Amino acid sequence: MQMGLPFGATDRAESPQSSPEYYFVRHRRARRYLLRVDPDGRIRVTIPRGGSRREADAFALRNRAWIEAQLSRGRPPAVDAGAQRAWRTRAKAVLPERLFELAGRHGCVVKAVSIRSQKTRWGSCGRNGHISLNWRLMLMPEWVRDYVLIHELMHLERLDHSPKFWRLVAAACPEYRAARQWLRANGPALR
Repeated sequence: MQMGLPFGATDRAESPQSSPEYYFVRHRRARRYLLRVDPDGRIRVTIPRGGSRREADAFALRNRAWIEAQLSRGRPPAVDAGAQRAWRTRAKAVLPERLFELAGRHGCVVKAVSIRSQKTRWGSCGRNGHISLNWRLMLMPEWVRDYVLIHELMHLERLDHSPKFWRLVAAACPEYRAARQWLRANGPALR
């Protein structure tokens, strides 16, 4: 067991629970222990500043049911550079149509939609009613994609992440917590 890794370093090891393979990454800005399932099925455990490998092992063990549920869901697809153009074209046809459908259902008025290739966002909403969506939304399950679209639509009502905003999201998308969890676990592999 390796302790005291420099921040940003990784410690790859088999977990005492045998399969799947776990690896540990220290991150100085992490505020808590985090789990992520990589596309190849390995489990990444992020250790926050001041955390220990022993606590990270215990955290992973306590969350074993969540890990198994994630592994049973199928991993997000890898996209090579050649396929990106086709996905972008498909996103331009599918995402605006679905966004307007959800907007009508929830009484929201969208002024414009653009499809982009943001590196750090799934979508954004401007004060002018313009919503930008990441083409990579096409790579995730529809229910997670719908959460992102609803999230941006609710920003037409509130341009913040206050408790009032999250109440709007919860009313429009009751499974939003599960979708956020899916994004935390699988989103980085889609970027």
